[in-house]
Amino acid sequence: MTTRDLRFGLYADEEGLALVEGIVRRAVEPRTARILRWSVARTVVDGGLTTAYLYDHLAEQWAVENPGRAGGARRPVELHVRLACSLRTWRAIRKTVIRDLCPEGTAPHTCRVPWSAW
Repeated sequence: MTTRDLRFGLYADEEGLALVEGIVRRAVEPRTARILRWSVARTVVDGGLTTAYLYDHLAEQWAVENPGRAGGARRPVELHVRLACSLRTWRAIRKTVIRDLCPEGTAPHTCRVPWSAW
C-alpha cells in the first residue's frame, strides 16, 4: 500500500465538515484502505496560499445558489485526508466521495456543501 491524498476545497461550517467527514469515512470503510491523517486547513494551506484565495469561488457559488441567504459560519477550508491504499482503491474512494457530495450529478441543483476537488 502507498500513501495517497484526497484534497477537497469546501465552503463549510462545522455541520458541513461533519457531513463531509461521514461521507469520506463511509467511502473508506468497506475498502482495503486506512485513514492515516485527517486535517482541515482553515486559513493557510501547503505552499502558503490562503484558503480564502484558493476557494473564494465556493463562497460565490453559495451566494448564487442561495440568493438572499447569508453564509453564516461557513468559511473556505481545505480538507486533506492521507490514505494508505492502492491507486485503484484511491480512485474508487474519490469517485464515491464526489458522487455522495454531489448526488444530483450534472442536473441543476444546490450543493449542501459547495466543494471542489483536486
